[in-house]
Amino acid sequence: MASDNAPSRFGHARWSEVAVLAGPALLLFAAFVLLPFVLAVGFSFTNVKLLQTERIEWTGLDNYTRMFALKLVDAPPAANETERAMPQRQWRQMKRAEPAGFDGYQYLTDISLGGRHYLIGARDPQFLRSIVNTFLFALMVVPLQTVLALAMALWVNQSFRGRVVLRTVFFSPVVTSMVVVAAIWGLILHTEAGLANQMLRAILGPDAPQPDWLGDPHLAMLSIAIMSAWQGAGFQMLIFLSGLQGISIDQYEAADVMGASLWQKFIYITLPGLKRTLVFVGLSTTIMAFGLFTQVDVLTGGGPMDSTSTLIFHSMRVGFREQDIAYGSAMTLFFFLFVLLLSLGQKKLMERLGR
Repeated sequence: MASDNAPSRFGHARWSEVAVLAGPALLLFAAFVLLPFVLAVGFSFTNVKLLQTERIEWTGLDNYTRMFALKLVDAPPAANETERAMPQRQWRQMKRAEPAGFDGYQYLTDISLGGRHYLIGARDPQFLRSIVNTFLFALMVVPLQTVLALAMALWVNQSFRGRVVLRTVFFSPVVTSMVVVAAIWGLILHTEAGLANQMLRAILGPDAPQPDWLGDPHLAMLSIAIMSAWQGAGFQMLIFLSGLQGISIDQYEAADVMGASLWQKFIYITLPGLKRTLVFVGLSTTIMAFGLFTQVDVLTGGGPMDSTSTLIFHSMRVGFREQDIAYGSAMTLFFFLFVLLLSLGQKKLMERLGR
């Protein structure tokens, strides 16, 4: 039997020393990460509620089928243009006529295929809208934040006085609480007294348009994406800055000798040199974008008309506000598996670029 003083797999450290040093961290990890994850997996197959006192029952995959259950209905011909423009009214009329066939389903959207009109219902239309909104947010914020971060990195990578101060200014929103940032932007985007609309009036005159940045379904998600890109670009800026400083200066000097312009140096030297960095920044920003919650919770509460409800926000709303822990756990587990697959895809892509 090996003695306590014998070398372990950790080199010269003894198992007792490793246990003392790593034990508290491992216990905290088990208590606040591993145990909640295991409970969430178990809860997702039951009907448990947050304050449930009755017997918990095993429901199998019911919570998962609830997320994606759809019902396609051949809509009857509309009597007039008004009825055709209100598919929700058609859905309600058909549901009243045949309640058993529509039980548990709510109106989601309508489509026209092959000259016929169909109504689509879902058991949880908010979940499906939340998925669409999450992808929409990622499509807006990832390119915007990546381009902004790269522009800031190119700027502060130059040699000029005050660049260290400028780097600090660009990075400061990252270390500011998102709740505080969202609250400040809520004041900026206020329809009547917000700075954004006041600037529009100052530039365009008293008749300038006054958008309802957070109350218009077509502008709310865009407003949150702009705020999120501004808040998070400083972190990606540091990653780009590290990548820029890894490009040999000899390449730029050779390009100067050959008479290359700034744009040509950017296209043929900077971008190829940042290839791996761009992939990492793009994919890591995408993963973080799918976790959008705080901005929505503070600024819009998922509205207007569910236009800013995201996957994480909807799961938190269902799990804690509606106290349906089982269904909320199923949604978070789906989110975990999706992000895991996305991370594995990033790993494969990075390995391929590194060959």
